[in-house]
Amino acid sequence: MILKDKVVVVTGGAGLIGRGFIEAIIRHGGIGIIADIDLAAAEAAKNTIYQNLKDEYLNVDSIFCIELDITSKASLESAITTLHSHFGKIDALVNNAYPRTAMWGKKNFFEVEYDDFCANMNMQMGGYLLTSQQFAKYFKQQGYGNIISMSSIQGVYAPKFDTYIGTQMDSPVEYSIIKAGVCHMTRYMAKYLANTGIRANAIAPGGILDNQPQSFLERYKGHCTSKGMLDPQDLSGTLVFLLSDASEYINGQILVVDDGWGL
Repeated sequence: MILKDKVVVVTGGAGLIGRGFIEAIIRHGGIGIIADIDLAAAEAAKNTIYQNLKDEYLNVDSIFCIELDITSKASLESAITTLHSHFGKIDALVNNAYPRTAMWGKKNFFEVEYDDFCANMNMQMGGYLLTSQQFAKYFKQQGYGNIISMSSIQGVYAPKFDTYIGTQMDSPVEYSIIKAGVCHMTRYMAKYLANTGIRANAIAPGGILDNQPQSFLERYKGHCTSKGMLDPQDLSGTLVFLLSDASEYINGQILVVDDGWGL
């Protein structure tokens, strides 16, 4: 199996995309670490994945749950220590957590409050920085490591605002700024960590299907070349490739998975 015995930490692993990633990791022989601020949700996700796969891909340690707050250095240090004690190594980090304020996405460009904007920058961009920093320190001592961060097509391209006409949805400006920051942080880390055995890449997915209004889905698909909105599983092949040795010399890249949305 292409990820045989690789220990892969997925922050926000109990969420929609995170669960799909964990399932893909263990399907390909890896050990998926559900690292989430909500440990009960992590355990529930673990049970759901076990049921989905009917145990055929699993051994006793195929999935491991750990509580993790990506905005807390102490939480990160504790998690890394626990994982090292349990597995003796950590092969990869997937920055996937998505912390945000209660007002996230509820105000347009002219209404976004400065304090709320800063809070989201601190939690998301700052959390990705802190998490990458702490795991990179561990990876450097270990002699190798792999950091994959979740960006978005809206961190690569400007939004297509026509898709939101007639809905209560919008494209938050802070989302685009944060996801663009994730892209450039990825390139920065790839250069800064050169010759340490650590790689850094990012995935920029298109929209993920999650009960959006039909009018939005139809307009969105009009910008794509085939499917339109993606399922979480549609990102799995890209993740597994970046985690595998087949991508050994891919570093500092942003892999767009958007069904042609950005064309």
